[in-house]
Amino acid sequence: MLWWTYQQLRVSSLKTRLAVVDKLAQTENSDSVDPLIFALKDKESVVRIAAINALGRRQTRRAVEPIMQLLRDPVPTVRMTAVEALGHIGDPVAVNWLVGLLRDLDPGVRASVSRNLHRLGWQPGSDSQRVLQILAMGNLSNAAAMGPEAVEPLLQLMRSGPSDKQFSAVKALGEINDPRIGKIMVEALQKPSAGIRIVALGNLERLADSSAFPAVERMLRDNNNSVRGAAVEAVARCGGSRALPALLRALKDSSWEVRNATVQALGVLGDAAAVEGLCQVLRDADRDVRESAAISLGRIASRRAINALVLASLDVETVVRAAAATSLQVIDRHWEQSEGIASILPQVKTALNSPDYWVRHSAVKLFERLRIDPESIKTVPAGSARGKSKEVQKQDIFSILCDLLFDRDRDIRLAAAEALGRLQDKNAVTILGAAVHDTDRMVKKAAQQALALLGT
Repeated sequence: MLWWTYQQLRVSSLKTRLAVVDKLAQTENSDSVDPLIFALKDKESVVRIAAINALGRRQTRRAVEPIMQLLRDPVPTVRMTAVEALGHIGDPVAVNWLVGLLRDLDPGVRASVSRNLHRLGWQPGSDSQRVLQILAMGNLSNAAAMGPEAVEPLLQLMRSGPSDKQFSAVKALGEINDPRIGKIMVEALQKPSAGIRIVALGNLERLADSSAFPAVERMLRDNNNSVRGAAVEAVARCGGSRALPALLRALKDSSWEVRNATVQALGVLGDAAAVEGLCQVLRDADRDVRESAAISLGRIASRRAINALVLASLDVETVVRAAAATSLQVIDRHWEQSEGIASILPQVKTALNSPDYWVRHSAVKLFERLRIDPESIKTVPAGSARGKSKEVQKQDIFSILCDLLFDRDRDIRLAAAEALGRLQDKNAVTILGAAVHDTDRMVKKAAQQALALLGT
């Protein structure tokens, strides 16, 4: 009879072999154990699994050694079934084999091993074994609490585990204080998962490891916007002053989030070499980026940013205007008296005609506040190769003020009259004489005072 059973277990029909194993599993006769052990070598995993389950239910110690051989089976489900059967049989001889399987690449196998080791009464004998047990149960945060002992197993999980476990492993590694972590995070930057790269960049930012700067800088060219945004902070922390050229390039990134993060990072760095780049960003298409640029310029506090910030105080967005006004006060409470401030008058005049009420209102208030120092207005000689350059000629200022002296807004007329008096241009006498007849009492008085300054 046994001869025929073995013959059936050798036949090519999978259905027949499974039927034989099922029949043997239902037989109480001890003679069925050896055929079931024979079936453990079947070429089909479903047959091996059925035989393992049958032997596990028998709880016969004769099957322990053959089942342990299947702990190296290439199919994870076979290995897991073997682990469960060994735990059910309860033979302590299997413990050492199961401990080695705590490093299995399959999370289901590792979890099964941990459960059955507990069933067999096993306790970790070292910190490294305790880490393996924790990892097997999938609680990576607890593994990180084990400190340096957890680095190696977590590293292996990061390299070869499933994608979700790789992500958790990188997170857990970042919680461990160990000199190897910086290099491991640089390695993690090569992972295809954007989430893993972002977590690695966050860890490198916290570590501020200068040796990681080249690898982190490369992430500014990543094809994922969120990765580039995370790279900005890491570049600034790891590179310090070395990061400035890369960050200035990132000001032109296609993503507003990346540009915004870059502007903020430049403000934290506080390097005055970033002023020109940040001034250009005050004209960015995105409101949040412009606001951040105004704030960062206030942090750097360079007087070179005054004119750009004054113009930003005419922005169509309230938050940008407010940020610019605050930064101007930080840089110089008397910014309106700064050298070269008159050069922005043409833009202020243009803003007076804006269709946006608040832009016009801001321009009026700005014009009222500006103090034009005649000594700061440089006249460019006629025929000069410089042309108008970036400076406004004195005659240009004079022309603008004369136009504004007859603006429909009383506050602008008042400011223009006062400015013409400070300009001390004798050509203003005639037009100020006309302004003396203005319908507004304050404008009349300002025109009279301006004429007095001109000695008439």
